[in-house]
Amino acid sequence: MTATARPTPRPGVLDIEAYVPGKSGAPAGVKLHKLSSNENPLGPSPRAVEAYRKAGDKLELYPDGSASGLREAIGAKYGLDPARIVCGAGSDEILNLLTHAYVGPGDEGIYSQYGFLVYKIALMAAGGTPVVVPEKNLTADVDGILAAVTPRTKIVFLANPNNPTGTYLPFEEVKRLHAGLPPQVLLVLDAAYAEYVRRNDYAAGIELVSTSDNVVMCRTFSKIYGLALLRLGWCYAPAPVADALNRIRGPFNVSGPALEAGVAALADEAHVAAAAAHNEKWLPWLTTEIEALGLRVTPSVGNFVLIHFPDGRSARAADAFLSARGLILRAVGAYGLPDALRLTVGTEEANRLVVQALRDFMQQGGAARA
Repeated sequence: MTATARPTPRPGVLDIEAYVPGKSGAPAGVKLHKLSSNENPLGPSPRAVEAYRKAGDKLELYPDGSASGLREAIGAKYGLDPARIVCGAGSDEILNLLTHAYVGPGDEGIYSQYGFLVYKIALMAAGGTPVVVPEKNLTADVDGILAAVTPRTKIVFLANPNNPTGTYLPFEEVKRLHAGLPPQVLLVLDAAYAEYVRRNDYAAGIELVSTSDNVVMCRTFSKIYGLALLRLGWCYAPAPVADALNRIRGPFNVSGPALEAGVAALADEAHVAAAAAHNEKWLPWLTTEIEALGLRVTPSVGNFVLIHFPDGRSARAADAFLSARGLILRAVGAYGLPDALRLTVGTEEANRLVVQALRDFMQQGGAARA
């Protein structure tokens, strides 16, 4: 054995660009307003916090490996068969499990141009080939996705609503996409932001999963439920898909405190309603106020907006200007959007501060001088 010999990752692993979370720091002495990760500005339900704390009395015990209590609670809320629900450490784990179960070397997986970065990472980690389909007006293109399908296609990811653009496909378009896919291709509907949508033509995908053999809907507790720290997600799937996921997931892949907090969060419907109402008030306000400054905002149905600047230098200058005031937004150059910043709907204080900061930036000629 030579001195330089060492274990080597299989081909393709070191080609993966690691996911970089949104920034979470501010200059010393400046109050932080983290608006970079689409977190709930109202925080979690007090009931969920209490359930989490009570779980601390039994840390020596393994959690329920089948997540039966949470699956039953989800099933009761949405009218679903708990046997077809699989829980994971965030919906990210569900996305990775699906990919590992259905994609291997030589297989292809499709996602749209500005889709969630985890899709590409999951596909490459499984040895698959990512196929990126251009979007139209920052929105997934059904015809483009269908045209990209080949005999090697095993999975199609659709974030609906999409992050970081905030755009969505009406349910009729989602059904058209499904109808055009071969039956052996798995359609994964990533509905992480579904609870925020207030459009009559939108549906998260429950109906399609219930009536199909090749559709999975993924959801998360990280957004409107405010449990991002606990990493908790779930999916509703055809029985054979759920069986495959249960065979490869870790036996205790969700922590006990997360399971307890999830059940409690589901029961606190008033807290979820308050979070939705807060978003319904401030999402249009932010859009209108920011557009009034001369910046373009992509219409969003999520809990965030995508703000477009004249060029990448302007976006970077604005990011630095805002960060100096403790207002942390999400740069989205990794998504191929170097001219934009994503802003999470925050508290009233944060929302007003970020608009004022952007106003100051523009008045000082920031966009022009950058």
